[in-house]
Amino acid sequence: MLLIRSLFFLLLQILITPVFALLSLLSFPCSRLTRYRIISLWAKMMLPILRVVCGIRHEVKGIENLPKEPCIVMCKHQSAWETLALQKIFPPQVWVLKRELLWIPFFGWALALTSPIAIKRSEGRAAARQLLTQGKERLAQGFCVVIFPEGTRVPYGQRGKYKIGGALLAASSGVPVIPVAHNAGRLWGRNAFSKHPGLITMSIGAPIQTQGLKADEINAKVEAWIENEIQTLAH
Repeated sequence: MLLIRSLFFLLLQILITPVFALLSLLSFPCSRLTRYRIISLWAKMMLPILRVVCGIRHEVKGIENLPKEPCIVMCKHQSAWETLALQKIFPPQVWVLKRELLWIPFFGWALALTSPIAIKRSEGRAAARQLLTQGKERLAQGFCVVIFPEGTRVPYGQRGKYKIGGALLAASSGVPVIPVAHNAGRLWGRNAFSKHPGLITMSIGAPIQTQGLKADEINAKVEAWIENEIQTLAH
């Protein structure tokens, strides 16, 4: 039954995503924020389908910490679930992501219209400069900037190296950082086909004020909060 449910969800994604992506192209003349609100409807549609088909529900702790102004969101990355949930739970946002994702047919086309900060990781310093320049631009345009500080999906129960890029943007812009932890990988693993029914908990931390802090200090605060909260969610 688990495999049948997971297969059915995948088939629905395959059927819905190309149609939605093509319709999303019609939003091109709209403002950045309007385009985002239209395109993010896909993620908001996938979550109830995921709940009905696969039995994956979610709850949110720390909802009072949701930002009222543009900020930097630094989130644990374990599965594809949080890429959907962040769009439902948080205000309008842009993501820092690898440029290759924009080349995926249909999905990548719609993703490109959400004004992401698409970097080429191998470019090193040039990618960091792009993150700082475009990150400040997106914050000024009213977006939150979402960064997965470990850079890639890390299997549930494991810990990756927290990269400095998001903290550099925070130190340079002076906006608060919202740390986010969750246990999605327990039910929907990294690159996993099977999706196990159950409850995912997302925990939103209090804003970390960044003015006057160095990037490595911000990074250490974010890592400490997320990893401590992950341990709490595991019990």
